[in-house]
Amino acid sequence: MKNTSFFQVIQKRRSIRSFYDKPVEGQKIQKILKAACLGPSARGLQSFRIYLVKDRKKKEKLAHAAHEQQYVNAPLLLVFCTLPAKIKKMMGVRGENLLSVQDATIAASYAQLAATALGLSSVWVGNFNEKSTQKILKTKLRPVAIIPIGYQKNGAGPKKTKKTGEIVKSI
Repeated sequence: MKNTSFFQVIQKRRSIRSFYDKPVEGQKIQKILKAACLGPSARGLQSFRIYLVKDRKKKEKLAHAAHEQQYVNAPLLLVFCTLPAKIKKMMGVRGENLLSVQDATIAASYAQLAATALGLSSVWVGNFNEKSTQKILKTKLRPVAIIPIGYQKNGAGPKKTKKTGEIVKSI
């Protein structure tokens, strides 16, 4: 999918829940991680951390922590966590509770778009047990998104979205 325009990438991105058991190449992983780190963040603090998970046993535990969502067992998982202490010092409680979450979720979005641009597929997983996920990752940071990434096994249907007018309100 070389020379794909930004808008083509957005249109192509789908939530894919079935992956081949083929590892994601290191060069692609590095490009995805770099893209995630290039996203905007509050005051440029990048108040998030990314946990890269390829270990089969850890992925199985994370699938269990994600209420048995088996596609969490994709070849590559990126778990995005907040790093609130750093931003709280500069931006107070709002930074701690909101901006660090926004930083992590923006990074996760950029990672998904980069994966799509590289011919990979992903899905956003937000339904998981935070405490179990923290224990598996051996962190006290708050996980906010798990992004399974891999090569798509089954085709995706057409993307269903609301019309722009249903979402956007001019005032």
